[in-house]
Amino acid sequence: MNYEQIIMQIIANSGEARSKSLKAARIAREGEFEQAADFLKQAKDNLTAAHKVQTQLIQAEGRGEKTEISILMIHAQDHLMNALTVRELVVELVEEAKARKQLEEKMKGLVN
Repeated sequence: MNYEQIIMQIIANSGEARSKSLKAARIAREGEFEQAADFLKQAKDNLTAAHKVQTQLIQAEGRGEKTEISILMIHAQDHLMNALTVRELVVELVEEAKARKQLEEKMKGLVN
């Protein structure tokens, strides 16, 4: 596998993780918390795969193998960091959605 293909693994997995995290946020607003948790787990799996590739590149460099710092590599690192941040924020948003849902249920009970 060539260098560009390796970098594309980081980009593709990071993009999938970001998309799945955002899906989790959207469906959590609708009260679908189990499905949101499933999307977050899938996102975590994608991030793990991207991080594994990144770690392999770091280890190769540590062994003295020179790697080219290209715009594509910078782009991949941006994607990975963005996806990590989005997932962390969505985990918090899902918890907020759960708390809101519980409060709404409690308020319904008081009104009825």
